[in-house]
Amino acid sequence: MGSDAIEKTSGRLQQKPPVALTPETESRVQAIGEAEILVGIPSYNNVDTIAHVVRAVSAGLAKYFPGRRAVLVNSDGGSSDGTPEAVSRAVVDFSALLVSDHQSPLQKIITPYHGIPGKGSAFRTVFEVARRVKAKACAVVDSDLRSITPEWIELLLRPILDEKYDYVAPYYLRHKYDGTITNSIVYPLTRALYGQRIRQPIGGDFGFSGRLTEHYLDQHVWESDVARFGIDIWMTTEAIASGARVCQSFLGAKIHNPKDPSADLAAMLMQVLGAVFALMEEHDKVWLDRKVSEPVKLFGFQYEVGVEPVNVNVERMIAAFQLGLEDLVPIWEQILGRGIVAELLPLRAASPAEFRIADDLWVRIVYEAAVAYRARVMPREHLLKALTPLYLGRTATFVLETQGLTTAEAEGRIEQLCLVYESRKSYLVERWHGQPQA
Repeated sequence: MGSDAIEKTSGRLQQKPPVALTPETESRVQAIGEAEILVGIPSYNNVDTIAHVVRAVSAGLAKYFPGRRAVLVNSDGGSSDGTPEAVSRAVVDFSALLVSDHQSPLQKIITPYHGIPGKGSAFRTVFEVARRVKAKACAVVDSDLRSITPEWIELLLRPILDEKYDYVAPYYLRHKYDGTITNSIVYPLTRALYGQRIRQPIGGDFGFSGRLTEHYLDQHVWESDVARFGIDIWMTTEAIASGARVCQSFLGAKIHNPKDPSADLAAMLMQVLGAVFALMEEHDKVWLDRKVSEPVKLFGFQYEVGVEPVNVNVERMIAAFQLGLEDLVPIWEQILGRGIVAELLPLRAASPAEFRIADDLWVRIVYEAAVAYRARVMPREHLLKALTPLYLGRTATFVLETQGLTTAEAEGRIEQLCLVYESRKSYLVERWHGQPQA
């Protein structure tokens, strides 16, 4: 299915009223008129990095799309550190880039966003400006990127303009211990559910067509936690579920501030898993009958890059899991069933040398958690919070199994996990239809 499917899906919904823009932004949009390309940069107190991002976007548009009318939109969440001013001041020396400065001038819109705080509301403002200027191809990039280059802009926009794709997901090279939520849950689960092997479904930098922008704006999601906390996975899932043509572009390394998976990812886990589970519920008619996954077209020249190391504390992760076995067994039994919890109990006193949560057990844990979330066996926030020690235990397993492997070799281990998610999908389907736990 392609863009026609998007239009049919959008057509079933009552079109929502336009997003309110500030009077200054309204005037700016009217003055600009129409544009073919739009690039959005959501921000909140990113003064240290955003000028570099703006310059990279400007250079990319000038180098690769010199004859196209383009707009850059900075959708800001009320920064107090001078971020909007940094966007306004950021300029590019085109002569240093061997690029003609006679291309169409880049129009900038710097605007606050309204609605519930979060990246979703920032995106909604970007989407609304894109709709008003009738942009054919759009991209959004994070405001704290240190590794963005002008080539990213071509790779995110060219498949839409020239190849008629509707959605371009990023494909990064990352350290084997960076992105553990993606590696152990979001990528293999999304792949097993929806049948598309999009490697970085919550990557943060995306390209999308004007048609898909309309579809996004017409969804009844913008006042929800999904829009607030899970906008990246929502964009990817909604693109696939709507029948959009999806692809990926190789962007090299994504350099940001990686976090120790044992330290402060609990909040992110709750937010992302809550969005993933809510989307499973919304789109079960799409994924229940899908049997196999398919590769997704990858654009760009692939090359090896140095990735920043990620320090992990395996002992702390195992200790958090084992504390969960002391304190949370009754709650875990409600979520997962007594049989699965019984399989975890032998790990209560396991040393790092002995500690492992096997692939099949982990996949059943994730599937049971999704079913329990749907059934509201307890307040959803409590359920998601109770999964954190389990996630840390699984992450410790991955670290212990891959300590001697390169990042490329560790990718093979993730592929094995994906195949287990896919082979056990029938287990999820049975549980989703109300079959009792084994």
